[in-house]
Amino acid sequence: MHELILLRHAEAQPAPPGGEDTVRRLSGRGEQEARAAGDWLKNHGVKLDRVLCSPSERTCATGALALAAMGQSSAMQTADEIYNATPGELLALLDGHADAGTVMLIGHNPGIERLVALLVEGRSDEFRGMPPAGLAVLHLDGPLEPGNARLDAFWSP
Repeated sequence: MHELILLRHAEAQPAPPGGEDTVRRLSGRGEQEARAAGDWLKNHGVKLDRVLCSPSERTCATGALALAAMGQSSAMQTADEIYNATPGELLALLDGHADAGTVMLIGHNPGIERLVALLVEGRSDEFRGMPPAGLAVLHLDGPLEPGNARLDAFWSP
């Protein structure tokens, strides 16, 4: 893997009373944010080899809208382990996809923002900064290890 794109799901509606967190849908604003993320990726010439997505409604919708805006036909692979994942769990998942050149992972905070900090700074404590639909584009010159990535771009709607 040479490039890793981390995308936090776009703005979601609150869970319905007594409803599961995993079924939260995107708000109207969230749908616009997801399309805008896809537009940004398209305008920057990003070509995805693999897309990994949390199985929640809001992450799948974010991914589908972003991919449609990019005009890419990459199929999303849902991975249950992304939901509520720690940075270490996300690293373990990504290790299994090292054969792909550019991977996009669509997930949730705090896991996504802590993974950015871990890969770029080598530590993941107390990092905050991935707003809904925020994107971090990381470049890897070697193995997927803490502190071994360069933050090439950060974008938020």
